[in-house]
Amino acid sequence: MDEFYKNLIEVKVSPIHGNGVFAKRKISAGERIIEYVGRYITKQESKKLCEEGNNYIFELNDETDIDGSVEWNVARFINHSCEPNAEATIIDGHIWIVAIRDIEPGEEITFNYGYDLQNYKDHPCHCGSKNCVGYIVAEELFPIVREENRKVQS
Repeated sequence: MDEFYKNLIEVKVSPIHGNGVFAKRKISAGERIIEYVGRYITKQESKKLCEEGNNYIFELNDETDIDGSVEWNVARFINHSCEPNAEATIIDGHIWIVAIRDIEPGEEITFNYGYDLQNYKDHPCHCGSKNCVGYIVAEELFPIVREENRKVQS
């Protein structure tokens, strides 16, 4: 891990899923936490890798994605949450994870992965937040998923 990140974050076992990324010191709202890095790939390569089960593909722009499954991409361990404390933001052609609120030392860093509804039931969420919708989907899709869950429970 880059020296800069060693003073800011650490990777350890997460109560959400597998490994997670945790703050080592207070991180202020608006602060860049870590860059999501990897191999630059075409949309065609991206589709193939996704079909093969690669969950670390990140859309950079209309032509290029990033395959973040590389060992040197610590950001790949950041888990999804329905109530995230960070977001992925493209700044000058780079994907940065940026705090959207103050994050306390020891707190797990999370962002909403923004998945669509295609096969959403294949992606259960275990974030444990009070507003968890049960699946990893973009926040604007929460009402649709909640309504679907309500219909199933009726």
